[in-house]
Amino acid sequence: MTVSVLLADDQELVRASMRMMIDVEADLVVVAEAADGEAAVELAARLRPDVVVMDVRMPRLDGVEATRRIMAQAGPPAILALTTFDLDEYLFGTLQAGARGFVLKDDPAATLLDGIRAVARGDGFVSPGPTRRLIARAAGHGIGLATLPDGLTPREREVLALVGHALSNAQIARRLRVEESTVKTHVQKLLAKLDVRTRVEAALIASRAGLVENGPADPKK
Repeated sequence: MTVSVLLADDQELVRASMRMMIDVEADLVVVAEAADGEAAVELAARLRPDVVVMDVRMPRLDGVEATRRIMAQAGPPAILALTTFDLDEYLFGTLQAGARGFVLKDDPAATLLDGIRAVARGDGFVSPGPTRRLIARAAGHGIGLATLPDGLTPREREVLALVGHALSNAQIARRLRVEESTVKTHVQKLLAKLDVRTRVEAALIASRAGLVENGPADPKK
């Protein structure tokens, strides 16, 4: 199946660059471009793309509010947030509004493409480099401590802690010596039990619940 993509960014050169990256992929197609948040909301409702790549800073309507309005539509697309700065002040708000993940504008093309495919599948995706710093900063702005829901199994708590260290499913699978599909199932159950949409939100809860106090895990293990 071909994944249809709406590009929302106020910089024409950025949109052109992303379109060039995407158009050479057989399974991805750009169906429209939006230069501001209001246009992104209108195009998402009219064209119903599979994925919206959403710049977090745009005129007329920023990426946070545009994401919130798109997520309120019937059968909304998956949204991949896009930012210039790895600790952009708008980024966490976009994730809270419903974006499934984020990439940086200076990430390699492969990261953008992986992110689009991941959110189209229903998975979360976070740019590898700044993830731990984003979690640390956002957690620092949180209110109080998080309480984990009843019913988490010991294995789910273990997976949640590793998610809190910003490890990918593949890295968690290697750490726990299980199949990646098993980890994906655990993560899906965790998101449901924690009542969150993305693994970034789950990671924040893990941090605020004290599951990552011992420092970041080694992602190579």
